[in-house]
Amino acid sequence: MTINKEDKNKKSSVIPPTEADFKGNQLDLFRSFLCNNNNERDRLSNTFDLWDSIPRYAMSRQQMNKIREEKGFLPLQHVSFQYRQKPYEVRIQAARIYDEKTKTETDYYPSANEELIEDALRKIAAEQRNGFFDKPNFRSGVVFTLYMLREELKQRGHSRSYQQIILSLYILSGSSIDMRSMESKEAFQRYSYFSAMTAVSREQLEQDPNAKWMVQFNPLVTQAIDTLTYRQYNYAQMMNHQTQLARWIHKLLSLKFTFASLAAPFEIRYSTIKRDSALLNNYTRERDAIAALDAALNELKTGGVLMKVEKHEIRGGRGKLEDVAYTLTAAMAFIAEMKAANKREKLAVENKDEPSKKR
Repeated sequence: MTINKEDKNKKSSVIPPTEADFKGNQLDLFRSFLCNNNNERDRLSNTFDLWDSIPRYAMSRQQMNKIREEKGFLPLQHVSFQYRQKPYEVRIQAARIYDEKTKTETDYYPSANEELIEDALRKIAAEQRNGFFDKPNFRSGVVFTLYMLREELKQRGHSRSYQQIILSLYILSGSSIDMRSMESKEAFQRYSYFSAMTAVSREQLEQDPNAKWMVQFNPLVTQAIDTLTYRQYNYAQMMNHQTQLARWIHKLLSLKFTFASLAAPFEIRYSTIKRDSALLNNYTRERDAIAALDAALNELKTGGVLMKVEKHEIRGGRGKLEDVAYTLTAAMAFIAEMKAANKREKLAVENKDEPSKKR
């Protein structure tokens, strides 16, 4: 498996991070979690406000196969969503992957597989001290071995073969995403999911079994590390959810349900989740999409994120179902996690301008 020659040359010219890029106050804050012991720390990672609000992993492999059968390729994927009450649209360009064995080219959108890979790499960057932050060149990322990444996925219940992991890494580095505000349609920003990647060849592995890959995260992740607009959350619990929608809602609640308490539930509608996740768009019948959402919320309840889920159907003329309102009461453990995340966020802001020190 490889990528086209132009991309291959671009990836090979990436400047590796220096020793200084693995140190510094911003990274110390990024790696510091508010918890009681190492076991709790092992369960934590960071989620990013704007970047994780973009519905960028909404197309399943089954949907891709159907589009390929009809068109022979994957066109730009258009997805609309809202971020802080403002409308946006993203246009996702699929990665075209060349398979050396079959001599064929196949288009792939980033999907649930790639989302798991990105989440695991973030954890490695925060937990195993392989993350880097280069403020002068405004980039951040992680160095890792395929074994390290495979073991992290396996530990979280998502075992993948080396071939599957490599395919996902190429998809992430080869896909691009345009984001534009619908209020000013002329302006837009174009990003790669991974802004750069250097791979390790089979020959390099034979010479050095510990040779590492390098990935540069999306610039929005770098911006969040720089401005401290990320939050700690229960990554292990999120990865343990069986459905992509449950994982998406868990991240959403970790970012938005900062006021969680037994007296303050979280109100959200089916239409909002459908719009902003884009994970329910493939259902032909509305009631099937609502049933999928009900199942995801029940999964969060069973998994200890939510204590109670109340559902209220909103009906219009002649009893037609127009929407569904959900009232979500957080579980005690989630409330404690939100309080810890709030405190950690406050401490990070207070310590932002302090000289780097071991935390």
